[in-house]
Amino acid sequence: MKKSVFIAAAFAALCGLATTGCGGSSSSNNENAAGGKKDAGVSITFLNSKGEIQEALEKTAAAYTKATGVKLEIVACGAGEVPYTKITTMYNSGTPPTMAMLDTTDVVALANEYALDLSGEKWVSEISENQLTKIGGKLYSFPFCIEGRGIIYNKAAIEKTLGRSFDPSSINSYAAFKAILEELASKGMSYPVVLSKEDWSLGAHQLGFIYDTYDGTTDGASKIMSDLKGGLDPATYPRYTAFLDTLDLLVQYNIAHTDPLGADYDEGALQLASGEAAFWANGCWAWPNLAEGGAKATDAFGFIPFVLGDDTSDFANTGIQASATKQVMLDKVRATPEQQQAAKDFLNYLVYEAEGQKALVNDCAIIPAANNNPNKPLDPLGADIVTKMGAGNTFSSSFIAPSDHWSKMGAALQKYISGNSSRDELTKSLSDYWKAQK
Repeated sequence: MKKSVFIAAAFAALCGLATTGCGGSSSSNNENAAGGKKDAGVSITFLNSKGEIQEALEKTAAAYTKATGVKLEIVACGAGEVPYTKITTMYNSGTPPTMAMLDTTDVVALANEYALDLSGEKWVSEISENQLTKIGGKLYSFPFCIEGRGIIYNKAAIEKTLGRSFDPSSINSYAAFKAILEELASKGMSYPVVLSKEDWSLGAHQLGFIYDTYDGTTDGASKIMSDLKGGLDPATYPRYTAFLDTLDLLVQYNIAHTDPLGADYDEGALQLASGEAAFWANGCWAWPNLAEGGAKATDAFGFIPFVLGDDTSDFANTGIQASATKQVMLDKVRATPEQQQAAKDFLNYLVYEAEGQKALVNDCAIIPAANNNPNKPLDPLGADIVTKMGAGNTFSSSFIAPSDHWSKMGAALQKYISGNSSRDELTKSLSDYWKAQK
């Protein structure tokens, strides 16, 4: 997904690895599990902050309306609109949506005032505990998808350039990543890296690794952010210095090295898809862009970790980040009890009904967080994440930073990758940012 706003991490989610417990449903089951005719005549709305699946959600909503009689309208965040701003504007105008798909940060900020407690819902048992976002011990949101990020590779491009096979698992340290970049350059691919210049990419998806890899948990990410607020010098934090070392490699081998801030996101996708480049620091939301650039679902794309240092046993060097990012919260302020129930029934439809399960994976091209969904991702990035999750090669932290983190630190990183600031200046910017949060 080409993102214009921060998510601690954009586009595929934990697909259910279990193949039992859910299948086709009889019409009577549809009426019970999905809401059926009991909600007929009720109108509800769903705010969608994942623009690339707007059409697919509208298709899903139409099918749901036909099956249940519930009028479900999908409301889109406009291009460039920040979900938090959109939802707060809707509340201020007295027209909030019944359901809102938001970033985890936004749910944390809004839940106590606006969100319905979903702790007792049946689908909670279908989702791994570490993929649920609880606030004060309560669950206020449905994890819509788990997005994963690292460094995307194009296996065919690497093997064609090197003239040998490539094992992605061999890239498990800074030294290993540096070595393959040097080898690619020596064999004719002088600049094998795509480095996106967008502030949300740099300030959230890339810099976010220093928080998410503290210990691989969201609580750990909160701990290091708290330490930074308290005055911890980033230069003394090993994850930060290792991050800068890897970032320096990406800058050195950046295909847009002559004008890093002129890099075009879609052109970067084309460069990786065509094999002009071999690696792209990004997440699974990038697949639609790669597909538009000519990549096929049968092609060998996948992830290596955003390596940090040379400890080959470090979880940060053996796995990638994959966690629930987009969350759906239900309104408790303006929605009627009937609308709230209809919204709950729609979530049950996505989790338990075969049609809803397929809609999430096949139409929306995400991997649902519910473990009972038997459908597998159709794209190689999503499939690679599911494989890694099944093998235990992912960590589930989803750092929750202030809403201006990605823009302010993204701007600082833009200066750095373009050579307009030093490592010390970038470090001071990060230190100053966190100290100002006290």
